[in-house]
Amino acid sequence: MSSVLVSGAVYSYGGRPAVQDISLVFQPGIHTVLTGANGSGKSTLLALAAGVVKPHSGTVTVTSGHRPAFVIQHTRTSESLPCTVQQAVEMGRWAHRRSLLPLRPHDRTMVQAAMERMGIADLRRRQLVELSGGQRQRTLIAQGLAQEADILILDEPTAGLDKSAHQLIRAAVDQELARGVTVIESSHSPEDIERADRVITLDSGRVISDTGPSHTLDRLPGSTIGTTLAS
Repeated sequence: MSSVLVSGAVYSYGGRPAVQDISLVFQPGIHTVLTGANGSGKSTLLALAAGVVKPHSGTVTVTSGHRPAFVIQHTRTSESLPCTVQQAVEMGRWAHRRSLLPLRPHDRTMVQAAMERMGIADLRRRQLVELSGGQRQRTLIAQGLAQEADILILDEPTAGLDKSAHQLIRAAVDQELARGVTVIESSHSPEDIERADRVITLDSGRVISDTGPSHTLDRLPGSTIGTTLAS
């Protein structure tokens, strides 16, 4: 049971507020979609929840023994990275490795399963530079799935993808939710928004709407273990 607790979080880029005094709780088994115009703060809030950046004030607490799996958009990755599809997905298992020892059988099983779930097993030996944008996106999502994380954070995972790739990703998210994973994603897609349990709309770094199952800090379960990111 892993949650993300955001309390009074503020984050700015060069003095320009991106997230302004946001307090939210993301609970296990709930699929939350963040939506809003470009520049509304969606990606920044995802990065805060993933622990990639720390709030300038307020706190973000992750009640999990492992860092969340954070899947960025393929447009934010280098197309020239010298790496095969399989090697990229294997990176998702690095947190489970014993020092610098090779991956164990279970690690390799999870890598294979993740590639199959994303329909890229036949591309395992291809270099990332050889892939289409959609194939790179599915590779990044497979890397996230391979982590077996309790919290899965996705930044516009289906943007620009064809119908078959879209369906693969939605099926994978459903499977993660079924095992109790906390899923947070950003999206502009009406279809993705409609599937969510909870929809949070942002504008100028603030929450202007929160529909569906919502949670406030005063309802938070008592004792949890986790990591708190503070200013």
